[in-house]
Amino acid sequence: MTSLYFEDAQIGDQRKAGPHLVSKDEIIQFAKQYDPRPFHVDEEAAARSVFGGLSASGAHTFAIFISLTSKLQPQLRVLAGMGWDELRLPNAVRPGDELDLESIVLEKRESRSNPDRGILRDQIRLRNQRGETVLQCFSNILVARRPDAEASG
Repeated sequence: MTSLYFEDAQIGDQRKAGPHLVSKDEIIQFAKQYDPRPFHVDEEAAARSVFGGLSASGAHTFAIFISLTSKLQPQLRVLAGMGWDELRLPNAVRPGDELDLESIVLEKRESRSNPDRGILRDQIRLRNQRGETVLQCFSNILVARRPDAEASG
């Protein structure tokens, strides 16, 4: 499949990826390496926590989001991520959750310093199988312009 250039993206366009099935083993393995808090690695401790059960760490949820961004369809010719604003984790990710990613173009502008690229601002939502948002943010990405767009623009 051909990836899209900056000029192909329109405000309101949606791109989607998923699902990503989150297993208990994945949650524990990730947490043991990067966030070994009891409610991420021990089911009994997790049951007594504010989460009331095993939950993925925020870093793990963010890593799943990043992994799914490379699978968004249709694909864009992304040059680089430029950052995320207003990152929120309103609901916990649990073993057995199936996560889907949705990205909606909110704004687009040509780069002032490099005519071969543009910047998109997307609204991001990562949701579980019940439609509950587990991660939301605004993403700013650098996207390649069509090679002939420089000469005509």
